[in-house]
Amino acid sequence: MIELFKEPNIDWMGKAKYFYALSGILLIAGWTSIFMHGGLRYSIDFKGGTNVDVRFAQAPNIDKLRSGLTAQGLPNAEIQSVSDVAGPNSNEVLIFVEQKNQGDEAGDASKVQVIDALNKIYGSADSSKPDFNATTTTPATLNVFLTKNDPLLLSANAGDRYQQLARRILAYRDTTSQGVLTNFDDLSKVDGVTPPVLSSLKNNYALGSFAIRGAEVVGPKVGGELRRQAIYVTLYALGGMLVYIAFRFQVVYGAAAVLAVFHDVLITLGFFSLLHFEISLTVIAALLTLVGYSMNDTIVIFDRIRENNRLLRREPFPDVVNKSINQTLSRTILTSGLTFLTVLVLFLMGGQVLRAFSFALVVGIVVGTYSSFGIAAPLVVAWNRWRGQQSVAVGTGPAAGNKTRGSEGVTGRLAPSGRR
Repeated sequence: MIELFKEPNIDWMGKAKYFYALSGILLIAGWTSIFMHGGLRYSIDFKGGTNVDVRFAQAPNIDKLRSGLTAQGLPNAEIQSVSDVAGPNSNEVLIFVEQKNQGDEAGDASKVQVIDALNKIYGSADSSKPDFNATTTTPATLNVFLTKNDPLLLSANAGDRYQQLARRILAYRDTTSQGVLTNFDDLSKVDGVTPPVLSSLKNNYALGSFAIRGAEVVGPKVGGELRRQAIYVTLYALGGMLVYIAFRFQVVYGAAAVLAVFHDVLITLGFFSLLHFEISLTVIAALLTLVGYSMNDTIVIFDRIRENNRLLRREPFPDVVNKSINQTLSRTILTSGLTFLTVLVLFLMGGQVLRAFSFALVVGIVVGTYSSFGIAAPLVVAWNRWRGQQSVAVGTGPAAGNKTRGSEGVTGRLAPSGRR
């Protein structure tokens, strides 16, 4: 195996208080942020409501957009700019309207209100023509239009040529133009688009300044149920791991490992609050991945501790733990480092959809690796030290045979018999 460090000799257990202090600072900072913001920010998956993804031809004026939504009876709508690695000035926003009432009708009504507000603020100048960027302009409707107008003069020989042309045109709009076409002349780059086709589109369609890229509606009852299930799944995973490690090692090892993993999840959630990320179903999947990854790292160290504990019976237990961590240090750095680089690239290049998921993994891998040797192992050492002190106190520990009795070695404390 590749070794990054040649026989390291680091006193990890001597630095346990610094690890505890670092974890305390991170936990206090993160959960102070959570309490100050009134809890974690949940996505539509858990909160319930209507989420509309809108892309504009130019960066929108958020204040103007908020005023338009308020005029439509949506004063509490949340507007979030979608920034990607391409740059901070994004033309895309997410508009979320929380749903208070039950039923799909309330969610659909909120969606209609959002679209009406967008049409009033950013609607096309020529309202008599259909909007080419609207969701109603589909390959089917564009195929019907092209077949009816027949700009290529194919008449009965058209076959499926207009259908294929409609698909290519809208594929260019949705991919190259990212959903919002700003100039019909750009379609000349599409194979099969001739001047007569362009002229027909210009005369019969208008170009709106925004496009609805997606809309989701989740009822509050469903959102609440998903939130409860996410909590149960995480707790079941921790409980199962506690049982496994208690069976494989000892109960104290299982308790230390579960506490360390729970510590990892709490710190990751704190970072989500500090950096204003939302908790969604994909984030829950990332947290469960983090639980498994961190537990695996902890088990590797615990297994080496168990082996060394048999070989180095005469050495103090903290020294055995230090030696075990040092022996697995190269393996820990290599595996965690390569995994971290992978998820870091996913965070930087994966786009907005995977941003929160990959962020949970980036934070979780760093914290999970650190907690394996900085939290889990020191907890086991602290337990063994406390248990040893308890054994000595009652005279049953390994050092009990070497203890002096209560009156041995104590001179001048008791007066000879018959004297006061």
